[in-house]
Amino acid sequence: MERCPWCGSDPLYLKYHDEEWGFPVHEEMKHFEFLLLETQQAGLSWMTVLKKRPAYRKLFADFDPKKVACFDENDMEALLANPGIIRNRRKIAAAINNAQRFMAIQERFGSFDRWLWQFTDGQPVVNHWESISQVPATSELSDLVSREMKSAGFAFVGSTTIYAHLQAVGVINDHLVSCFRWKELAHDAL
Repeated sequence: MERCPWCGSDPLYLKYHDEEWGFPVHEEMKHFEFLLLETQQAGLSWMTVLKKRPAYRKLFADFDPKKVACFDENDMEALLANPGIIRNRRKIAAAINNAQRFMAIQERFGSFDRWLWQFTDGQPVVNHWESISQVPATSELSDLVSREMKSAGFAFVGSTTIYAHLQAVGVINDHLVSCFRWKELAHDAL
């Protein structure tokens, strides 16, 4: 079974690649989970975040945006003291802020899912990359979504972070065409 080469041979990475990355997400808390994790990852490796994911899940209320939106300064200090997560004040503050912005999007559009998928008319963008070197770090779509999120008050949502988010939640299928997941996901999109 051929996979995208970026996942290497680490069991955690393989599981993430095979079972999550690029699979279209439509569940609100899963959207928030990926958004929170992607914004925490900025400037670090995704493996760092994957290893800390269980701690994030526990400390960030199972990725419930309603609960995270209510975190206060005491919660912030407790998070900053916990070695299980990336202890960056700006990133933690962004997670709380983004939970509030996430809920505002839900209120305005009915769901974050509806808002995000509107950019592609509800259909995944299926790319046909043959080499990892062809996969871009940003696109016109990630530029647009990033701008919209920034204007809505989200933080740590630059185009590179948003491109990674769009890949993770399946809005963009960037599995290589030789990867077994590309075939499965491209078929599902038809």
